Amino acid sequence: MSHATAAAPPAAKPLTSRAFEVVVEPDRVRVAQIRRITSAFMRLWDVPDPLAEDVRVVVSELVTNGIEHGHGTVGLRVRNTGSELSVEVIDDNPAPAQLRTVDDDDVCGRGLFLVAVLSKEWGVSDDGRTTWCAFRLPLGRP
Repeated sequence: MSHATAAAPPAAKPLTSRAFEVVVEPDRVRVAQIRRITSAFMRLWDVPDPLAEDVRVVVSELVTNGIEHGHGTVGLRVRNTGSELSVEVIDDNPAPAQLRTVDDDDVCGRGLFLVAVLSKEWGVSDDGRTTWCAFRLPLGRP
C-alpha cells in the first residue's frame, strides 16, 4: 500500500440526514481524520460549539481505544435523534472496554473517564465489541 493510499481520508457514509458511519483500518492517523468528519457533521446539524467539542473529544478517545485495543477495522456510527446524539465505536475485540483507575503520573488510560464525564451515559454492548455513549441535545435543535 502506498503512503498516498494509506493517508487517504476515510469517507463518511451518510446513513440518513441525521446519521453517519465511518469504517477505517486501525491506524492512528485515522483519529484526526475521523475527528474532522465528526466536526463537519456537528456543524451540519447545528450542534452548539461546547457540546460539539465534547463529542469530538469522546469520538477521539473511543476511536483511539478501538485502534489501540481492538481487532480489525474500527467503525464509528453517530446518530442525531433531535433530542439525543449517540456515538458508537465498533471493533472485533470481544473484551469490553473498562473504566480504570490511573495514577497521576500515568500518561494514558483516562479515555473512558473522559467519556463518562462528558457524556450523559455510556456503556459496552453485551458482546463487548461496541462501546457507546449518548449526549442530550438542547431542545429546539434539528
